[in-house]
Amino acid sequence: MPDTAALPTLLKALSPEVTNGSCLARQWEALQEQALHQRWTLAQYLAALCEQALAHRHTQRLQRYLKESGLPTGKTLGQFDFKACPSVTAARIAQLAHDPDGVARAENLLLFGPSGVGKTHLATAIGYGLIEHGRRVYFAATTDLVQPLQIAKRARRLPDALGKLDKYGVLILDDIGYVKKSELESSVLFELIAHRYESGSLVITSNQPFSAWDSVFPDAIMTVAAIDRLVHHAQIIELQGESYRKAQSLRRRTA
Repeated sequence: MPDTAALPTLLKALSPEVTNGSCLARQWEALQEQALHQRWTLAQYLAALCEQALAHRHTQRLQRYLKESGLPTGKTLGQFDFKACPSVTAARIAQLAHDPDGVARAENLLLFGPSGVGKTHLATAIGYGLIEHGRRVYFAATTDLVQPLQIAKRARRLPDALGKLDKYGVLILDDIGYVKKSELESSVLFELIAHRYESGSLVITSNQPFSAWDSVFPDAIMTVAAIDRLVHHAQIIELQGESYRKAQSLRRRTA
């Protein structure tokens, strides 16, 4: 006859990748009392136990995705002032934030607008929403992302470095316009865009329109090729409004 006293030890020993044994070990007794009180069948008890384990594993996965994402804190959809930026609606951003299928289709999002209108905030809010739907997201200032890629290219390991980014369904490249117009920086940025084309989503913020992107890439051919790949499967949002940082500064001065 099975020894129920050994059940906690047996559950902890189960592979966490399969059954999340540690969670089962914590939950089985409480669920057993509920099952006896409500006269569950054995199948109902096992189903409830499995549901608890799967919910726990899902929560742990999301926590891991949030930790690795690098997303700025405090920039959620609910904290964005859409009244100060009438060129975009909360409904449209919410749709993007809750469309994990768009990631599966490797669709891009390009956010244009002057400094301070909330491009980074909206990109971050979308990232948080996609993580809630189980998508892996990585946020970085574009200049910070291209630097390790430059090192990898010098060491002839750029394909490996780009491949490591493939685990993220969405890359958020903030402030692409600050990339220096140097052969190496713009080259690895172009190779990243080409590598992600139709294989992974890019969310890009820029305070420069496409017509000014010749300041990022060294020649017109590379500029056109990069833009062509980005816009093929993309939504483009142009933000207009006053800089919220400037507005906050004026309010503090007035106060």
